[in-house]
Amino acid sequence: MQFDVIHGRVNKLRELMKAKGLDAFVLIVTEGLNSESCHYISGFRGSSAALVIDASREMLITDGRYRTQAALQSPFALTIQTQGVPLPELVVHIVTNSGYRSLGFESEKIYHATVENTLKKAKAEWKDASALIPSLRRVKAEVEADAVRQAGVAARKAYDKALSEVRVGMMEVEFESRLSYEIKMAGAEKGWSSNDFIVVSGERGAMCHGRATQKKFEPGDTVTVDFGAMVNGYMCDITRNFSVGKAQEKALEIDKILVEAHRAAAAVLRPGVSGQEVDAVARKVIAAAGYEKNFVHGLGHGLGLEVHEAPRLSLVSKDILVAGDVVTIEPGIYIEGWGGLRVEDDYLITKSGSECLTQSDDQNLKAVG
Repeated sequence: MQFDVIHGRVNKLRELMKAKGLDAFVLIVTEGLNSESCHYISGFRGSSAALVIDASREMLITDGRYRTQAALQSPFALTIQTQGVPLPELVVHIVTNSGYRSLGFESEKIYHATVENTLKKAKAEWKDASALIPSLRRVKAEVEADAVRQAGVAARKAYDKALSEVRVGMMEVEFESRLSYEIKMAGAEKGWSSNDFIVVSGERGAMCHGRATQKKFEPGDTVTVDFGAMVNGYMCDITRNFSVGKAQEKALEIDKILVEAHRAAAAVLRPGVSGQEVDAVARKVIAAAGYEKNFVHGLGHGLGLEVHEAPRLSLVSKDILVAGDVVTIEPGIYIEGWGGLRVEDDYLITKSGSECLTQSDDQNLKAVG
């Protein structure tokens, strides 16, 4: 990541810190937890770190494993943790010696025990600042949107390659493994950062978040695949469906409804529209076809460094779309005892509408194998 991009983000964070009355902002990464925000604001992508940012300096604290990596990835002043000294204790030592009176931290991203047993030893007021980094991360710059776009290209290429391997008797886990392999071969870092892909076939398609098993593909099975790829830390999120051999008429009917609902919702994406309004457009199409009770989740969510970020598109969402949001559109229909389908692509909200980052020309159910 370019260091000037990082400096720009830090300056925006400082504006938010000043408005909240913070002398400094502390971010802690514990075994990967909260690594996305650390990456966003500092450039560093290790599994253990702490950031201390005040009005004039930025510090990155990590252990000896990451000495070389941290210096390459981040422009922050680097402090290497002494062996035997827990990271939170080192943070307390640093902030205490700096004389800060008001410290921002992320209560949503840190263990309660760490706060109670260590951080509170610092003679300063700790204020919850959990919303600061997510508020900056929500609106994507072009370089971020382009990373999602590139991830989409890799994921689509990999999916097409994996489809060419489909056969009767292939296990769901075989397909998932082949897809993961092809994603890396297509130039992406990996699939998702912390989630398995969803591969469900036949009756298992009724499970929205079912994971791949050793179930074998059977003739006529409809298979739903929810997958993605990562480029420069940013992920795409795509769902496609295929039929093993000739597709069932019911599957074709449901697929047609979902594609219509998806495209109708995508057509209203623009700044100023609420997540609730977009959800309602797709839900209306599905309800008119008689499947209202079979659409059991929200229409979509934001994504970027994590697969699920703000904003949300759902029946209860209070989010209002703004230019720079990246969101999924993913209507689904699930029928217990039969199966289900979902159609998903990713969209960048632009000043005048939206742009599909994952190209939606192949949304329809494919017959393969």
